[in-house]
Amino acid sequence: MDEHATQRSKLLPPIGSWKYHALLAAVAIFVLGPLGGIAAAYMNFSLGFFIGGQVLAGILGSAVTYGYGADGKHGANYMQTMAASVASLAAMGVLIQAMVWLGMDLPPAWQLMVFYCCVGMFGVGIGMLYTPILVDRMKLTYPSGLAVANILRALTDKRLLKRSIAQLGAGTGLGVVGAALAEHAAFVAASAFSASTVGAGIVVASRIAVPGVVMGVIGHWLTPSLKQMGWLGADDPFRKIGFMIALAMILGAALVDLALIAVQAIRRLRDVKDQRREPAAPGARPLKLKRLAIWCTFWGLAVLGVGHVVLGRPLGFLAFAIGLSLVFVLVNGISTGISDSNPISSAFVISVLLMSLLGLKDPITALIAASVLLVACSVGVDMQQDRSTGSRLGTNRDIQFRYQVIGIVMGSVLAVVLAQTFMTAYPVLKINSFDNPKADVGQWQSAMTFKFVGALRDLGHLPAFKIKALAIGLLFGIVTETLRKILHKNVAYRRFVDRGGRRGFVFGWIMDSILLSSPYAFSFGGFVEWPVTAWFAAGGCVTSLVNVIADKLPKKKEEDIPEDMSTMSLIGGGLVAGESIYALAIGVWGLLKLLR
Repeated sequence: MDEHATQRSKLLPPIGSWKYHALLAAVAIFVLGPLGGIAAAYMNFSLGFFIGGQVLAGILGSAVTYGYGADGKHGANYMQTMAASVASLAAMGVLIQAMVWLGMDLPPAWQLMVFYCCVGMFGVGIGMLYTPILVDRMKLTYPSGLAVANILRALTDKRLLKRSIAQLGAGTGLGVVGAALAEHAAFVAASAFSASTVGAGIVVASRIAVPGVVMGVIGHWLTPSLKQMGWLGADDPFRKIGFMIALAMILGAALVDLALIAVQAIRRLRDVKDQRREPAAPGARPLKLKRLAIWCTFWGLAVLGVGHVVLGRPLGFLAFAIGLSLVFVLVNGISTGISDSNPISSAFVISVLLMSLLGLKDPITALIAASVLLVACSVGVDMQQDRSTGSRLGTNRDIQFRYQVIGIVMGSVLAVVLAQTFMTAYPVLKINSFDNPKADVGQWQSAMTFKFVGALRDLGHLPAFKIKALAIGLLFGIVTETLRKILHKNVAYRRFVDRGGRRGFVFGWIMDSILLSSPYAFSFGGFVEWPVTAWFAAGGCVTSLVNVIADKLPKKKEEDIPEDMSTMSLIGGGLVAGESIYALAIGVWGLLKLLR
């Protein structure tokens, strides 16, 4: 037997015992989950998007399970599954911020926790319900799920594990220092510097980060003309209209992608239809679909009951949102499985527009109903992605589902606690920057809340100029994404970019970053102020520059590691984690001083 297949440490509880699962659950629920949740919530409050915590949880979880040898990858997978569901739900705390911006009297915290818990349970149930189609039969790639599987396999190597933790720790330390400088050094604060913004740019690299600053600069340049046209008020920033153009841009690109994904999905189904099914992994059991259907039905009814009886919202629109969730968890799951993109913002906006067409005019009802779709798509697609990881590793599906369920419970609590903690410690988060453009929000751009509230404010009575803005964005998104698909499939273009040396590389970079950039990346400049996009782009350029230099250096044979574990990726993730932990620590310290 391979020595790596045996348990290295006799001090650890035996695999499969209740002490084993208690250890994994305790680490995931009290350490890894909160770490990922804090980072996700902070990023949503500051930038409006968040980076999944699977890599962070996978690395730190592997440190706990290293003593189990090669079989430790299953325990690490259980922990990252639970931590990812905690982070996904914790990030949804921005929905509570949106309620505050819309003037809603917040219900007691326990009611919000119960509501989010019910929606989360419903979402993971739907997500698992579709896995026999998406993961087992269609065998969709789920790129992030594949990356995490490779990471968990690789981290049975002690040298690689120590290196990864050291780099992640270095990034976290730099994030804390950067946050402290932004807090106490006036010249740093005046520059709109944010370690998490730079870190996020480092993670995604320049071809994703630079397009945002391009749109931000264009919007800044057009602002005087937009004010003259009456599209913006005298004191309004570009993003007050830019967010609508950006949302429609994302929707247009998503329509193109989803159309192509539908074609690919049909082809994939045809390809596997006549293929003989692969034998099940040893010890694997078929998914109990009837039991899972009962689970989804029960929690769907629970969402209806809590939403109507506790939160006082109409049953019809809640039921409509649940029905849309059944569709979008499948559609977004296919999208994530093929392109690694979960378009939850598009799902939210589509649900709001559909409810508006059905006659809904109450923004609070629309927000709560659309929240069902948003949360279900987030945690449901996470379930599918985590299951794709588990499928590659041979991890027990039933146990993995239980870990995700426990994570939902913790995540629903953490979403409310973190939202209230951040908004109490940083009162600027309570200010509706959509209606108060002069408010100095600093690093708290709240881009996701901004677009949600902006979409809900005009429910049922959208002004003509905003319809034009939506049409411009939609057309731009459709045309640009279509041209990108055509260009990237052109053999001559690909040959020139890949083999044309420096000229080919530069031309490809200019096309992807400036002239014909992804509408998803380009739209970021419509949600935040342009200085924020500049720091985001700076981080991306650092990564691309390092990669260019690294490609010219001789590579060591042993440096064959997953891309998500590259030095720049880990340092970037550490920057995000460091600043978010610093902000939470300062906020909690301020609250404790007030309580004294």
